[in-house]
Amino acid sequence: MPPRTPSEIVEELPSVIQGGMGVGVSSWQLARQVAQNGGLGVVSGVAPDLLLARWLQDGDPTGQLFPVLARYPDQDFVQATIGRYYRSQGRAPGAPYRPIPRLDQHQRVDALRLAALGSFAQVRLAKSGHDRAIGINLLEKIQLWTPAALLGAMLAEVDVVLVGAGVPVHLPRILDALAACEPVTVPLDVVDAERGETFDITLTATDVVPNLTGPLNRPAFLAIVSSHILASYLARDTLTCPDGLVVEGPTAGGHNAPPRRNERDERGEPIYGPRDEVDLEKLRKVGLPFWLAGGQAGPAHIDAAKAEGAQGVQVGTVFALSQESGLTEPLRRALLGGLKSGEARVRTDPVASPTGFPFKVVEVPETIASRGVYEGRERNCDLGYLRTAFRRADGSIGQRCPAEPVDAYVRKGGSAEDTVGRLCLCNGLTASAGLPQLRRDGSVEPSLLTLGHDLAAIHLLIERHPEGWGAADVMDWLLESDASADTLPAALGAAAS
Repeated sequence: MPPRTPSEIVEELPSVIQGGMGVGVSSWQLARQVAQNGGLGVVSGVAPDLLLARWLQDGDPTGQLFPVLARYPDQDFVQATIGRYYRSQGRAPGAPYRPIPRLDQHQRVDALRLAALGSFAQVRLAKSGHDRAIGINLLEKIQLWTPAALLGAMLAEVDVVLVGAGVPVHLPRILDALAACEPVTVPLDVVDAERGETFDITLTATDVVPNLTGPLNRPAFLAIVSSHILASYLARDTLTCPDGLVVEGPTAGGHNAPPRRNERDERGEPIYGPRDEVDLEKLRKVGLPFWLAGGQAGPAHIDAAKAEGAQGVQVGTVFALSQESGLTEPLRRALLGGLKSGEARVRTDPVASPTGFPFKVVEVPETIASRGVYEGRERNCDLGYLRTAFRRADGSIGQRCPAEPVDAYVRKGGSAEDTVGRLCLCNGLTASAGLPQLRRDGSVEPSLLTLGHDLAAIHLLIERHPEGWGAADVMDWLLESDASADTLPAALGAAAS
C-alpha cells in the first residue's frame, strides 16, 4: 500500500489537536494517550537532544527508551550516545547533567546526529502501541536544529509537523528535500547582516545518518498562524504553501504574535484589539483546512469551530495539566492549587522571551516568574536554543541571547536595555519537565510555567476531577456528543483574560 500523501493525512486528522508545549511538557506519554483516545497527539520538537541525553543520565526512568533506540538506523551512533550519557543508576547525588554539543552556523555533525536521534526517540515512543497519527511541534525561531529534528522525526514516521513562532516559509521545501534524502539548504536569519548579504545552514541526511537510503515518507505540514494575512502569504506559492493551518489567538499559551498596536495595559501586558482577530471569512477563502486554537477547550467550541468552517480545534492548557504531561507532579499540584484558589495568574509578558515574542507566564511561587527567584538566579546561556545569530564586524557569525549575562550580551554588540526582564526559557522550561540543571554553587535551575488563558475550561475539569485528570478524561470531555453538558461560558475569552 503506497504511503498517504500530505493532503490525505490532513483529510483524516481528527477534530482535536493536542498543543505542542514547552521542552518535554508535550511528552511522548501525553501524545500517545491523546492519539489512543481519538485526537492528534503532538510531541514537542524543542530540545530533543537535551531530553534524550538527560533521560539517559537519569537511567531511563520509564524503561522504554532502549527498545526504541534499537530501531534507529545508525546503531554505531546509538551505542556511542549510550556510552557517553547513560548511567544505569542515574547521576550521583550532587552531580550536574553532562553538557551536550551546541549548534552554530557550521552545524557540528555530532550535534546534528544527537538532535536527530532525540527527535526519533520522541516520535517513536509516542507512536508505540497504536496506529494513530502523531505530530511534532517546532518553533521557526530555532533554525539551527530544525532540519536535523525533522529528519529524526521522519525516520520515526511522524505524520504531521506543526511549526509556529515565526514565518515558516521554508518548511515545505525542507520536508520535500528530506523525504528525498537530498541536501537541505536553509537561509539563516542574521542580525546586522549587510544589504544583499546572505547566510545559509546546510544539512545532508547521509552525513547525519550514514548509509541512509530514501525516500522517506513526507509528513503533512500545519503552519501555526495568527492572521489570515500570514495564511494568504504562505499559500500564495506551491513552494511555501502548508497542507493546513492552526489559527492561534492571543489567549493561547506559550509564545503569541505581537499585537498590531504597540500598547500595554496598566499591568504592562500587550493590548490585543479587533485588528488582531482573525478574519475567518478571509481565512476560509485561502482554501486550506484549518483548526482554531487559543481558548478553544470544550465541546461547544468544537461545534462552533466547525460551524465556522474549521476542521476542529487545538487544545493545550488542559492537556498541560493532565497526568501524562511532562510537568513534574509538585508543579502540577502547585498549579492546580493556585488555580483553585485564584492565586495563580497567567500574564502575557512582552519581554520575558528572548525571541521578542510575547510569552504567557504563570505567576507561581518558587518559579522564575517570582521576582526574588529571578533576581537570585545567576544569568547564563548554556543551552542556547533561542540564541540569535548576528554578524560580527569581520563578517563572521556569532550567537547571542538577551537572557545571557548582560556584559557578555553587550560585548557581542547587544543593547543592555534588551536584557531587562528576559527569562531563560530554555532552562526554565526544561526544569518544569523535571530535568533541571544543578549548578556549581548547589542551586537548582528554577522552573518556568506557561499556560493559556482558557481558565474557565480548567475550572470545569477541576469540578469534574478535583484530584486531577488524565489525557483520556480530557478527550472524553472534549468529544462529548451533548455539547450542552458543562458548556463553557459564551464570553470565555473575556472571562479568561
